[in-house]
Amino acid sequence: MPTVAAVSAAPDERFPVRRNTILLAASLAALSGMLQLGAAIATLTFVAVTGIETLLGLAPALLLATAAVVALPAGRLMDQIGRIPVIAGGYVAGLAGTGLAALGAHADSSVAFVAGLLLIGAANGAVFLTRTAAGDMYPPERRARGISFVLFGSVFGAILGPAVFAPLFAGKEVELDTLALAWLVGGGFCVVGLVLVLLVRPDPKRIAERMAPSTTDVAAPPAPLGTICRRHGAVPALLAAVASFAVMVAVMNLTGYAVVHEHGHSQAAVFPIIGAHVLGMYALVLVVGSLIDRIGRGRSLGGGLVIMAVSCAGLVWAESVTVTAVLLFGLGLGWNLSFVAATAQLADLTSPVERGKLLGLSDLLSGLTGAGLAIVGGVALEGLGVAAMAIGAAAIAAAPVLWVTRRSGRKEAAVATIGDR
Repeated sequence: MPTVAAVSAAPDERFPVRRNTILLAASLAALSGMLQLGAAIATLTFVAVTGIETLLGLAPALLLATAAVVALPAGRLMDQIGRIPVIAGGYVAGLAGTGLAALGAHADSSVAFVAGLLLIGAANGAVFLTRTAAGDMYPPERRARGISFVLFGSVFGAILGPAVFAPLFAGKEVELDTLALAWLVGGGFCVVGLVLVLLVRPDPKRIAERMAPSTTDVAAPPAPLGTICRRHGAVPALLAAVASFAVMVAVMNLTGYAVVHEHGHSQAAVFPIIGAHVLGMYALVLVVGSLIDRIGRGRSLGGGLVIMAVSCAGLVWAESVTVTAVLLFGLGLGWNLSFVAATAQLADLTSPVERGKLLGLSDLLSGLTGAGLAIVGGVALEGLGVAAMAIGAAAIAAAPVLWVTRRSGRKEAAVATIGDR
């Protein structure tokens, strides 16, 4: 039985791995900029066009649930036809979704806006699997760093988002026409991402197949998901991915509403806070990737969840924009550490024809859990205030720490085998 450790120590030099990494990173900068818009104004637009405040968590829940439902079939499709066609299709869906969201806001149409949210969610579900392509191009001992190189592009989205969108709201009331214009600008980010990802050559799946050990039959059929999930380290990585992602997206999507309606700040104040959060998610990702490869997956999974729990708990006392931004930065940093470690571990445990569907399963579980938390958190925020949302999120992040850390195993175990076929 071949092992992951038997893979060549470096990518095939005939493939432009560095160029592909830069292009994928730049495409994620575009996705990051567009998703910041969704996090900042999806809830506000939903309330404005529907007039329903009691279900204010429904907008982010729609985004998350759609992304989750799309992730698994998108991952399976990636394993069959390659990574790039699926990612490109995601950007096309995002462009259509932002257009419908703009139409819904301009025409005060809840049907058009909800349809736009569903397409934007589908886009996120497909494009977020770009990290599968990142994992394809690097050997196990460098895989967390390789994933971090691609995710680092989102840092520029964190800068671009506030720079582009904040001026649209500066000194203005939250009106439907202003929201519609912002959604149209978000569509421009999707166009940029589409162009960049279409320049990636060859498909990263081909690179993974060429990097496979000479004793491995890359044409062998993939193992069933149930078999893959029984491999050592798979369940802890999935649990950490679900907890970290669900808490992160639920708190991120509800913070914009809390800042404006609970603490009385202007809509423009939301963008620096979301920008700080995205910086926390990605600004230190290069350092985090190297750290994960050095200290191991298990410690990284648990450490990231602890940082998230502390950051969420701090929101109980935070009222100023500055303090909230610092705590959201911490939330993003904790997610970065835990989620990159989980992604690397799941990639370690799979072959190129299995990787997409396992990461798709991770995103399916994470997104559905995040959607549920967004709805529950929205009800808690509206009925009980920020403290209820913050304490609940902190408890969910902290709950699996000890079990995940113990069961995940050391780095050496995580990269030891692909598993029985």
